[in-house]
Amino acid sequence: MSDSTGTVVAAVIAFAAAVIGAFIAGMYAKRGAEAGGRKAVEAALAQVHGQAAAEHWQWVRSQRHQAFAALLEAYAALDEVLVRITPEVRGGAGLDEATGRELRERTVELKAKTSQLALWGPNEANALAYAMTGKSMAAVGALMQVAGGSSSSPSVDWSGFDQARSEMTQVYASFLQGAGEIIRNPLQPVR
Repeated sequence: MSDSTGTVVAAVIAFAAAVIGAFIAGMYAKRGAEAGGRKAVEAALAQVHGQAAAEHWQWVRSQRHQAFAALLEAYAALDEVLVRITPEVRGGAGLDEATGRELRERTVELKAKTSQLALWGPNEANALAYAMTGKSMAAVGALMQVAGGSSSSPSVDWSGFDQARSEMTQVYASFLQGAGEIIRNPLQPVR
């Protein structure tokens, strides 16, 4: 075999090796690109899901804050009516129709705001809100009972109302404390 034939054979072998090497490298590059593409898609999906979860958490937290504020406004409105009319009833005045209607409307509003808060939670806040509403309704009922009788009579027992009113303000303070702790907690659960 001459030098030129050996050179040609070596060139053919080198060319074939280069083609086979390029083919194998191309296959591995394709597989690597596919794997990298899958990982990139998985990472993007994870980021999107994480961002969606964070936005949802912020939205729920905002809804809770609004529900807390609305409940506290409804409580304050009912409390204002009780503060305003209790001295009148203690002085012997009965509840006129307009005042009785206002008292019932404020009670219904407080119950509605408590139900709205129950949508957003958490359970500790719901329990405190329902307790506050229950004690408020008990105080309203006790006042209406006293007002239905002769409230200026010395025999009228105001102890039921006084006890209910005291419990109402105690549960309100507990709700404020609990709601404040929930709002200040940056890791509050969504549920």
